[in-house]
Amino acid sequence: MFIAMNRFQVKKGAESAFETVWATRESYLGSMPGFVEFHLLKGPEAEDHTLYSSHTSWVDKAAFEAWTRSEEFRRAHARADNRTGESLYLGHPKFEGFEVIQTERKAAAA
Repeated sequence: MFIAMNRFQVKKGAESAFETVWATRESYLGSMPGFVEFHLLKGPEAEDHTLYSSHTSWVDKAAFEAWTRSEEFRRAHARADNRTGESLYLGHPKFEGFEVIQTERKAAAA
């Protein structure tokens, strides 16, 4: 399994606009071979921003890389901006990719 994460430092006061962008987007993820799940995470608040992370799970790194080269990826990210034109972020999102080494699940939760 492969986990792809992007970390966003969203400017204070722009959290609602950021969440709306994600809630109203066409993701196309569900149609991609090897896609497992998506999460949008809201993290701690700092003085000038709130930390968010998008988190996708894939059956393997090759499936994720195929997604990044796909037409669906281009379409999904073409509308990933704030329509007011002003940036919602402090800096650029930071990508982190991880190969899953170990997983543990509660049997009743599976």
